[in-house]
Amino acid sequence: MRRKLAAGNWKMNGTKAALAELDAMAEAAKGDAEVLICPPATLVDAACGKGVLIGGQDCHAEASGAHTGDISAAMLKDAGATHVILGHSERRMDHDEHDEHVRAKCKAAWDAGLVVVLCCGESLAQREAQNTLDIIGGQLAGSIPDGATGHSLVVAYEPIWAIGTGKVPTMDQIGEVHDFIRSRLEKRFGEGVGRSVRLLYGGSVKPSNAAEIFAVSNVDGALVGGASLKAADFVPIIDALNASA
Repeated sequence: MRRKLAAGNWKMNGTKAALAELDAMAEAAKGDAEVLICPPATLVDAACGKGVLIGGQDCHAEASGAHTGDISAAMLKDAGATHVILGHSERRMDHDEHDEHVRAKCKAAWDAGLVVVLCCGESLAQREAQNTLDIIGGQLAGSIPDGATGHSLVVAYEPIWAIGTGKVPTMDQIGEVHDFIRSRLEKRFGEGVGRSVRLLYGGSVKPSNAAEIFAVSNVDGALVGGASLKAADFVPIIDALNASA
């Protein structure tokens, strides 16, 4: 059985005062589902030990070197992180990251012992052109290195047009993509590994729609943005995931 996972991406939000939110989240994390928070890099060290898993939001493909302002996977691991988000659409767009960059970062994260939460998703134009599955298939093939396992990889489907917009795909649309991702992983890595990788949905997940999303085929949890900043918003999502476990 794949253990459910509620992951929160704080993006460029939060100072030390925000860590108080983790206390309430830690209580909800005592259920069946795992809870992961990915705060800004400045808070990774301070956030560890508060009852939830902690991850980074990105890492460099190199282990060290002359890369001013960047953070390596080994540095995240040393600070106490267990996971790292890679390939988020905001990184792909704002920093011109392509599949080959994400793939290299993924290798570096695995070498450092981090679990990768790999993001994929289509734009609204790609969705309207009915190219969604082609886009997702290409991102999976190009971004995931060989050697993936259910212990080292989590895949998060985040339609770009649903992130922070309040727009949510239909449950049938979510199910279609998650079933497609599952089939692609099974075909490439074998049935055992393909079935063991957890698949998260992300994009305007909130307490009011969480239970419905978690009932969809092959949805093993969520990657949540804004609603993960406050325990009052994130805990009901965690509770809904625990109830679906």
